[in-house]
Amino acid sequence: MTQAYFVTGTDTEIGKTTIAAGLLHAARQQGLSTAAAKPVASGCRRTADGLRNDDALALFAQCSLPLRYEEVNPLAFEPAIAPHLAAREVGIALDVSSLLQPVRAILDKGADFSLVEGAGGWRVPLAGEANLSDLAIALGIPVILVVGVRLGCINHALLSAEAIERDGLRLAGWVANIVEPKTSRLEDNLATLSERLPAPCLGRVPHLAEATPAAVAEHLNLELLAGW
Repeated sequence: MTQAYFVTGTDTEIGKTTIAAGLLHAARQQGLSTAAAKPVASGCRRTADGLRNDDALALFAQCSLPLRYEEVNPLAFEPAIAPHLAAREVGIALDVSSLLQPVRAILDKGADFSLVEGAGGWRVPLAGEANLSDLAIALGIPVILVVGVRLGCINHALLSAEAIERDGLRLAGWVANIVEPKTSRLEDNLATLSERLPAPCLGRVPHLAEATPAAVAEHLNLELLAGW
């Protein structure tokens, strides 16, 4: 079994990496080898080893294959701003071609379960007219959508799903990440998402005091993915 998915979210700061790390951990618990890529990351900190991004490090820690950090996160930028703006400030044209080769190199390693995590939502800009979604299109892999459950999430989730489908990719599943536990009519909102999103819900992750990959994995069901 070899499966690879592109992980996107309904917005930024909705726990996309938290869920991705949980998915990788769940796969490892089933005895599967894992690999991940965070092709571009902004908001990195300077270390003795170079720029490091906390999200990329979280994914890196859940990779069972022997990878280097630079393989997981080939493009790292220090300012915590949109990636295309951070790249522009250091004179880098952030385009699909600069991201495609290193991501394909990760997928070619043949892990049983691989994830490629985007940045923010589906339509994050790159250079020119390109978007990060164009990378997913070039890879041609199914998409897992992380829905940050809070007021307005239904609209964001349905629009994201429509865009993914319009771009010719399959929405393989979605995860409800309860970022705002006091969301009014929470159960009704979740029911509406289940009724309207054209893919199975892989899990409902509550607001956790400590959202470790192991804790998140307890709320996920990878067997709902097609072909599992």
